[in-house]
Parts: sequence; C-alpha cells; structure tokens
Amino acid sequence: MAKRIIISGGGTGGHIFPAISIAAELKARDPETEILFVGAKGGMEMTLVPKHGYKIEGVWISGIARSMSFKNILKNLSFPIKLISSLMQAGKIIRSFKPDLVVGVGGYASGPLGRAAASRGIPLVLNEQNAYPGITNKWLSKKANIILLGNEAAAKHFPGANTKVTGNPVRASLLTGTKAEGVKKLGLNPNKPVVLSLGGSLGAGTINRALEKHVNEFVRNEIQLVWQCGSRYYDELKPRIPHNTLIRLMPFIDDMANAYAAADVIISRAGASTISELILLNKPSIIVPSPNVAEDHQTQNALSLVERGAALMVKDVDAEEKLVNETVALLKSEIHLEKLRKGIEAVEKHDAAKEIVDEIYKILG
Repeated sequence: MAKRIIISGGGTGGHIFPAISIAAELKARDPETEILFVGAKGGMEMTLVPKHGYKIEGVWISGIARSMSFKNILKNLSFPIKLISSLMQAGKIIRSFKPDLVVGVGGYASGPLGRAAASRGIPLVLNEQNAYPGITNKWLSKKANIILLGNEAAAKHFPGANTKVTGNPVRASLLTGTKAEGVKKLGLNPNKPVVLSLGGSLGAGTINRALEKHVNEFVRNEIQLVWQCGSRYYDELKPRIPHNTLIRLMPFIDDMANAYAAADVIISRAGASTISELILLNKPSIIVPSPNVAEDHQTQNALSLVERGAALMVKDVDAEEKLVNETVALLKSEIHLEKLRKGIEAVEKHDAAKEIVDEIYKILG
C-alpha cells in the first residue's frame, strides 16, 4: 500500500530545497508514495514547491519579530491568534490527508503540523540543517521520533533526543561540472587562479561592497573573479565595475556545477546548503556569515568548518577591509590552500537524501 507523507516547513531556500530533495528520493524509492507539502501562507514555498510538481497547502503562521517597531509589535500581538488558527488548520489537513508520517524541515509552518501529528500519534521526523537549531525544531524536538542533522554541531542542542547526522541534501547535478568546461563556459584563462563569489540569488550587500572597494586588487594580482552579485544589485554595480577580462560580474549563475568546478577558492555566506555544497565538492573557502539571521546560526555553520581547518572566516563587520586581502593572500600561498583542501576533504560526506529516507522507511516499517 502506498505511503502518505506530509513534508512541512519552508520560509527560506535552505529549508525548501532539502525538503524537495527528500520528496524526490521518496518518489524514486516508490513512485506511488503520496506527498503533500504544507507551508506558510505567503511564504516562498507556496510558489517554489508547485514548480517541482508537488501539491502544497498553506497555514496562517509567521514568526516572532525580534526588532522592536510599531509594525513588529502589532505582528507579535497577532502571533497567538495565528498559532491557534494554524494548529486548527494543521489538524484539518491531517484529518483530510491521513498521513502515515510527517517530516518537519524547519520554518514556522512545520511547527503546527508537527504538533498536530504528534498529538495524534503520527510519527514525526525532523530535519535540522544548521549547526544551531531553529526555534521550531527545538520546540518540536521532544515530540519527534528522530531528528536528522545536517551538521553534527547541532546535536548538543537536543539533549536526550534521538539524533543522527545525515548531512543536508545537495543537488546531485553539482558533481557533473569539470574545471575545463567551467573555464570554457565562463570565458576564463585556464592558467590564472579563479575566485567564485556567491551571495545567494538575491546577493549579499556586504560582500558586494567589499569586492567593489578592492576590485583592482584582483586585477593587480591577475586573479579572475566570477562574481555573482545578485539580481537586486546588478544594475547599480555594473556601471561602476571596470571593464576587464579578469572580472565576470553576473546577477545569477545558472550552471553552478561548472562554476564551482572552475573555482580555486569560494567566497560565500554560510547558509546550511552552501556549507554542504562546499563539503561535497571539497572547495577551499572564505566564509562571511550573515548577521541578519535567527540565532546567528550562520556563524555556527561557518565555525563547524573553521574549527576543523576546513575553511576561513571573515566577520561581516570586517569584510570590507579584510575579505579581499585574505583572498589574495590565500591564493598566493599554495601551502595554505592545500591545508584547507585537506581539511575539507576530511569532513565526513553523506548521501543525505538517501540516508534521510532510509530513516523514514525504518519508522514506517
């Protein structure tokens, strides 16, 4: 008999794409598996998930605003009403869909679904991607059958819980790139070093300001820079960046497999998915954690590599002055580069989607 599974959560790509990877693995094991996603009304998951061929329902829930303003005070005052409403909606969805198991991937929508499932004796599996867990997974942890961790550093935040490190699901297509193809597609010189800077699809303002301020250092040292600046920054940056064959300013990179393969060093934020990609691809990196995230979890993600000698970290507040200098210095030191390569190669690799679904099947029997 085909299994029925709800996958709940979202809010950011770091929650949504692992969820889609889990769904794809479930379908690969058994195409008859019925999957329903549940997200937060108005969340990006409500448009992203259907594009990948899955049904999704929304509940009325949002987070608690941490900064104090009149708008945020009103938002926080409405939170108890939203929570009660979303719990009722979650109960209705569970009664209608009758899942055999619920997977919570983090994000506010996974809270009410997880509580509603656990209260009805339905198995609950949590997937925590970050080194420092989100508030929703911590809230649900005592109700979960198992918590599957993307980063082993998170285990200490779930005392007494049943946890297992599986890593975070990463796009398998990233392994298909080659350096020769990446250099060719990006129009690079194969005899000069390549830095790939990533700020996510929207870009990272701090990283962009740091690179713009010191862009001539790349030119002076004959270092090629493939710079994904983000769609919202591209138009204003383009006229300010000098025309030079060493600099490739791009709003977004579609072929990430070959871009990664072409790069000698990566500059990036410290989202859980990016950290997992660096581990999978064994890429030396300089990580600039975003300070604008819950519980400063990106710093914890970065430290999980830095403390193993598997990456360097520059604080966001120091990036404008230090980031480019550290990047140039790293590329000039083959000894230091090799140390980072060995450090990241030593980090345990996981076939995360497969391992997560293995655990789901164990519970389902």
